[in-house]
Amino acid sequence: MSHTRRKCLVLLLIVIGLCGLLAAFAYNQPLVQERIGWRISVLLAEIKYALSPPEQAVFTPNPTVAYMVQATLDAFTPTATPTPSMTPTPGPTYPPTFTPTATLEPTPIPASVQLDGIRHEYQKYNNCGPANLSMALSFWSWEGDQRDTAAFLKPIQDDKNVMPYEMAAYVEEQTSLNVIVRVGGDLELIKRFIAAGFPVLVEKGFDVPKKAWMGHYQLITGYDDERQRFTAQDSYQGGPNLRVPYDQLAEYWRHFNYTYLVIFPPEREAEVRALLGPHVDETYNYQYAAEVASNEIFSLTGRAQFFAWFNRGSNLMRLQDYGGAAAAYDNAFQVYADLDPELRPWRVMWYRTGPYWAYYYTGRYYDVVNLATETLIIVSEVEESYYWRALAKEALGDVTGAIQDLQSALKYHPEWEPALMQLERLGASP
Repeated sequence: MSHTRRKCLVLLLIVIGLCGLLAAFAYNQPLVQERIGWRISVLLAEIKYALSPPEQAVFTPNPTVAYMVQATLDAFTPTATPTPSMTPTPGPTYPPTFTPTATLEPTPIPASVQLDGIRHEYQKYNNCGPANLSMALSFWSWEGDQRDTAAFLKPIQDDKNVMPYEMAAYVEEQTSLNVIVRVGGDLELIKRFIAAGFPVLVEKGFDVPKKAWMGHYQLITGYDDERQRFTAQDSYQGGPNLRVPYDQLAEYWRHFNYTYLVIFPPEREAEVRALLGPHVDETYNYQYAAEVASNEIFSLTGRAQFFAWFNRGSNLMRLQDYGGAAAAYDNAFQVYADLDPELRPWRVMWYRTGPYWAYYYTGRYYDVVNLATETLIIVSEVEESYYWRALAKEALGDVTGAIQDLQSALKYHPEWEPALMQLERLGASP
């Protein structure tokens, strides 16, 4: 090759490299991501799911390990775990400022209420949580939008979920407002909050045509008993003032343990506490929700029963009954395996991480690794799955693998404190 041709080839390679760098830089710009990047992400996901249908994957807990763990727990437990009581823990469990109302009958509320003053936003790609939180805050004259909430909640656009505790952290750390997060809600409680002037943000399931089941947030701003429907501000397809039948909301709300958030100014805290009643106490709240789930297990079938078992596991996990929670999750996954593949909510581990807690704290580290790995095969942008797989790998002696997983978690959620703390403990850098 002549000297001139060699120089031309080197120059061409330099130009191609520069073009690649410029393309990568342009692709990662927010405007390009909003208009083009998300379409590429969706296309790649559709190709991946067509080649390997996620609804066909089934996680099977290790029955031998589960039996051995349960036998150990039984051996060291003098009495069986009692059925959670719906009676609140007395005395100091309640915050000292809370005084339960003595009224036995709830104060009547209007048959119809509609709250105004919400600035509706359609969500940008994969931005349900930030958009709904922005709408909820707008009711209280907050002036930002979903770009502000997303910068805190999910700095990486492809992060697949925003947890309720992350939304609460934004309210507490970035605004002058307060927030409560509870589970085990019901339709009457939503109506009471709305009648008192508080929109309610719910986490719920959502069946999307041709895209299967996924999680969704919805801001509930009104109700009408005569028509038996709520008014919701929907960020995805429904738009402003979407009409949602009572029974439809109840069905899909079950998919997330009837989780709800209420945002309020500090000066109205007493009103919120009065509306919550004994649910001010989080222990009581989880005990109550566990009993709701237990009752539903025996009255439901199919996918609804799967979520009832899952909810029982989540509530027992929060009560630190990890053995009971693990058993509930085992039952949930058994029901899942028996479902029609078209009905399987295969994205559930993107949103609900309770099984990791339950299996990890009962020493079922291989189940944690296997469940996390199956989740990450379907989608890689779930930092919680990397985190829990890292802890399980460390427990199994694979410290190098644990560090790699924690670093991967930070790739999809930069500066995420849980992963940073674990890396620091292991003496590794992000």
